[in-house]
Order: sequence, then C-alpha cells, then structure tokens
Amino acid sequence: MSGMTIRVLIADDQEMVRAAFRMILDSQPDIRVVAEAADGATAVDQARRLRPDVCLLDIRMPELDGLEATRLLAGPGVHDPLNVLIATTFDLDEYVYRALRNGACGFLLKDGAPGLLTEAVRAAAAGNSLISPSVTVRLLAHMAPHRSRPATSEDRPVRIAKAGPGGLVEPLTQRELDVVRLVARGRTNEELAAELYVTLSTVKTHLGNVQRKLAARNRVEIAAWAWENGICTGDRD
Repeated sequence: MSGMTIRVLIADDQEMVRAAFRMILDSQPDIRVVAEAADGATAVDQARRLRPDVCLLDIRMPELDGLEATRLLAGPGVHDPLNVLIATTFDLDEYVYRALRNGACGFLLKDGAPGLLTEAVRAAAAGNSLISPSVTVRLLAHMAPHRSRPATSEDRPVRIAKAGPGGLVEPLTQRELDVVRLVARGRTNEELAAELYVTLSTVKTHLGNVQRKLAARNRVEIAAWAWENGICTGDRD
C-alpha cells in the first residue's frame, strides 16, 4: 500500500460512531473513508460494489450483523475476499473467535486509542492482522502450559506451527525475544518502542524478523507462540 490511499468503508448503526471513525481516519494523509453504512446488508452491498481496501464493521447491526457480514465478505470459500476489521463495544470471546473464523483480519474495541484504529486499518490494508491488546492478552494467556484444561479447536483463533525455541530455522536474538514477550503482553508498536528505547521503525524490523523466523502471519500468532512455548513464564506485567 506504499504511496497509495487506503480506501475504507465504515459500517455501524450509530451515526455518532461513524462520524467519529470518519474524523479519525480522514485526518490521516494515507486513509480515506469512501462509504458508510448503518446496517450489515447495506455494508455487504457497498463493499462488493466499491471493493474498499478495508471494511470497518460493527458487530451488532440491523438486517445483518457484522459477524455474518464478515463471513460473506471474507469467509472461507469467498472468491477474492476483502479485508475486514471488526470494531465493537462488546469484549466477548465468542465474538472474537467467530470474527476470526469468519475471516476478519483484526478485532478492536471502540474505546481504544485513535492511533490503534489507524494502525489496525493500515495493517489490514497490508494483509496483516492487529487485535486490540487487551483482547490479545486475554485470548492467549489461557494457552500457557500451566492451563488447567487442554484447548480445543474452538478455543484457538489461529493455527501456528508447534515449534520450540530450539526447533527454529533461525534462533531469535535476545532483542527479538524481548519484542516477543512484550507482544504477548499486548503492547502496541508505540509501547514496544518506548519500553525498549528504540525507534518505531526498529520495532517493525524486529517484528518482521520474528514473523519470518516463526513463520507467523501476524502479531497474534507471535503471541500465541510465546504463550505456548513458555516464553512469558515468570514475566511480570
């Protein structure tokens, strides 16, 4: 998406929310809101007609909810799927799992910082994923080795290779491990840069290297690998 304008469709049944999202996104030089919808059915129709780079959908909408709209736009079997980003007030695990299974590439809470919204839109446009840090921590902490019950396929929002640190094609450096631990704790890129005293571009470089070494598609899979392999054991938040 470098040098291009990211075209976004916003779907939410509350006009004030749509207006707030539009103001945040249109303030960015590389993002432009091209359509709005107040219900899921209209959102699907507009998305199929306009084919925006990112569809920003609420979950609870009339006519068709955001989860079903996501399935129709990005779900398994959809030819040439669109990038769908869910933004909701409802911090429920069931919604997160269904959204990801239906093809969403991001899940945000509406009370998050504006910077997280713009970062998630850019990530979605580039084919990457970003999930609200508070949601990421709760979803992945139960994957830790000391969990009391085995996780089922319904528990896991993503699938990753079961590689241990010693089984990597290329070992992670100490700084990359630091990045992995903080990602698993739900830190944003900006928070990573501040805590590690490095630039944002350096953080992105480390994340890119980690994704390549772990064969992970996004930061959620990085966090899942960290929890499953005990990388966070003994960490203090």
